[in-house]
Amino acid sequence: MILIAIIPFILASLFPCFQTQILPSPFANQGQWQLLHPSIGISPMHMQLLHNDKVIMFDRTDFGHSYLPLSNGRCRVDPSDIALKLDCSAHSLLYDVLTNTLRPLMIQTDTWCSSASVLPNGTLIQTGGYNDGERNIRMFTPCFDQTCDWVEFPRLLSQRRWYATNQILPDARVIVVGGRRQFNYEFLPKTANPNNDPSSIPLNFLQRTTDKSENNLYPFVHLLPDGNLFIFANTKSVLFDYKKNSVIKEFPPIPGEDPRNYPSSGSSVLLPLDENLAPLQAEVVVCGGAPRGSFESAVRGMFMQALATCGRLRLTDPDPNWVMENMPMPRAMGDMLLLPNGNVVIINGVGAGTAGWEHGREPVLTPVIFRPSETVNRFSVMAPAARPRLYHSSAVLLKDGRVLVGGSNPHVFYNFTGVEYPTDLSLEAFSPPYLAPEFNPVRPTIRYVTNNNVLGFRVICYVTFSVGDFVSASDVSIRIMAPSFTTHSFGQNQRMVVLKLRGVTYLGGEAYYATVVGPSTAEIAPPGYYMLFVVHKGVPSSGWWVQVM
Repeated sequence: MILIAIIPFILASLFPCFQTQILPSPFANQGQWQLLHPSIGISPMHMQLLHNDKVIMFDRTDFGHSYLPLSNGRCRVDPSDIALKLDCSAHSLLYDVLTNTLRPLMIQTDTWCSSASVLPNGTLIQTGGYNDGERNIRMFTPCFDQTCDWVEFPRLLSQRRWYATNQILPDARVIVVGGRRQFNYEFLPKTANPNNDPSSIPLNFLQRTTDKSENNLYPFVHLLPDGNLFIFANTKSVLFDYKKNSVIKEFPPIPGEDPRNYPSSGSSVLLPLDENLAPLQAEVVVCGGAPRGSFESAVRGMFMQALATCGRLRLTDPDPNWVMENMPMPRAMGDMLLLPNGNVVIINGVGAGTAGWEHGREPVLTPVIFRPSETVNRFSVMAPAARPRLYHSSAVLLKDGRVLVGGSNPHVFYNFTGVEYPTDLSLEAFSPPYLAPEFNPVRPTIRYVTNNNVLGFRVICYVTFSVGDFVSASDVSIRIMAPSFTTHSFGQNQRMVVLKLRGVTYLGGEAYYATVVGPSTAEIAPPGYYMLFVVHKGVPSSGWWVQVM
């Protein structure tokens, strides 16, 4: 075997032009849109990619029938439902990414504005909703046939969880934070011993950050490498020790004093955690939202311009302070998603107004790519979509690098006529610039991952890949991504870790293998399923499912 490190020098001596090889910029085009289905029958406000390459989607039950019938003559009987006591239509579905097909699923009670996390075994645990669903837990365990469906557990939550946020924890529990008029949190799954499992725990920070518009709903929650939580609500944020129910540090308010959480609805991501850096850095970004008073103004039919600012806060600095910059355009209700190459796409949303029924105007059709590692020109405007995606739209990253986009229903019921922005039941995919054919020569393809696709903590792993036009080992990184549960402009549990790279070795032909080390701790990468990507010269491979455990 030949070490990769010497190959560029050999090629440079034989072919002098090799030293000046110029690759096309990953931002030479503006991406592409693809219509997958003109109608999937529901307008999904919640989405989650599962480890069998299927996306579970669901809406709410209290608007009447959907346009997707339940299979096999099934009907939902719910005497407490606000709209229909007998409903033979589906309000959830399972989308198969590989075949572009879908299957209706059955939810029993209302999941409106709920939250969820994926457990280490791949089961989705969904929490709360509205009306008779507000204290229910629902679970969906992926299968490779047509048999799996929702299983519901009534009234297992200690409090009403409507507009709450979930975060998977290092010990495989899920913390459920907040909800409308719920200034507390609780843990799941529940234990058999109630003495070790208090019903709910007060979190005064949430009470301090509420206002007349309740701009602290769906708080931004990120698990940090030290095991504590970063919680952002309204304009304020704290470092929170959930084990001791203690605020360790309060960070400066984001400049401008304009709210960023629902209903003002900005978005947030934790930037990739790079294990090749010492010390490890943790940095959050919050983008968009709406000025204070926007919700009340929209109720009166006046729509204030959304916010165009992004704030970055490096939490591992000795004295963290926000660094502000401007997006190319204002945006509220946008979804921020990490991309495999470490960049961020900001997609969907409006340029005026807020979240809420009929409260958004000026749809923002153009996604934006944000490149946090660049020092200048960090934003690039992408190709515009054909369909507005306003309130109750959502988006998730797929294993092949595309972004799946669906939903948009700014009305109390499904409404297709006589309104400015009709309910949208279509499903689309946005392909970022790195998927352009011009990058195929430098695009890696993963062939094999050792240890039966399991990444153990601090355990050596070998990732075999091929690439037609290899440039340099210094241009290779191996990244794992925890898929997001996306709803209401926030990707809950979304996480990327850049694995420690020990080296890249040439195997012959177009084949190479990378030697990497599994995540250092469960605080850096909680146990569960992740998509592993090989990134070469800024161009990612398709993902490969691995399990961190």
